[in-house]
Amino acid sequence: MPFHLEPLDIYDRLRDYKSVLLVSCPVCPPVSLATDNNQPLMEFFKHGIKTPAFEDHLEKLRTRLKQDGIKTGAFTSYLPCAAACLWTNGQRHRLLRRAGDYDAALVFGCESARYTVEDTLKDTDCDVILGMELVGVTNAKLRIEFPLTIKLEEQGRVHANERVDKAETRLAG
Repeated sequence: MPFHLEPLDIYDRLRDYKSVLLVSCPVCPPVSLATDNNQPLMEFFKHGIKTPAFEDHLEKLRTRLKQDGIKTGAFTSYLPCAAACLWTNGQRHRLLRRAGDYDAALVFGCESARYTVEDTLKDTDCDVILGMELVGVTNAKLRIEFPLTIKLEEQGRVHANERVDKAETRLAG
């Protein structure tokens, strides 16, 4: 049940920084962009465990920031828990060490991921900016193809109040 997130247009907000650390949750954002772009979630022998649609999005942003003289870096953590909203103290400590060289941390994840990053960096001068917004929940069937390509089929997006709206309609009628 990954959250479905859409990238925010935050480029203008980043122009005043000298350095930006792209902090990404490796769960919901890649699933979201893979489904939005109708691309595989993973093609292990081509890209390892990275999702091309998400990596392309990050690379375009990094290139644009670099053209404006803004230093960028990237941070994500897979183990022991990939979801940024559930990072351990050790994962948070690694983020804290890494973010020390940056003016801002741009979070690719949900509000809970943003909270994790804000809580981790609360005693620093590193600003935390949310780079995606929650628009629903992704629903899909995983399909594994040879050689280790993972696709998301029969994709759907469930909106937060979809069931509530249907229930209210039945009760009102």
